[in-house]
Amino acid sequence: MHRHQLDARNMLCPMPVIRTQNRMATLSAGDILEVRCTDPGALRDIPSWCRINGHEVLDSRTEDGEVVVIIRAGHQVGGS
Repeated sequence: MHRHQLDARNMLCPMPVIRTQNRMATLSAGDILEVRCTDPGALRDIPSWCRINGHEVLDSRTEDGEVVVIIRAGHQVGGS
């Protein structure tokens, strides 16, 4: 298991979800991705995308005006 970060700050919908999707495609099952963004809709959109695509949201919150979503990669990613 590896930990990764994605900076999607200052991007508007749908870019945080698209960037998350692209990054998740490079990870192995069980890897952790921390996504940080400023689009408040991402707090809903990224977890919805994760449910559809078999990834687990470990945490989602707003912190200092930023949205933080921590995801564990499911089995449907590129490296597994």
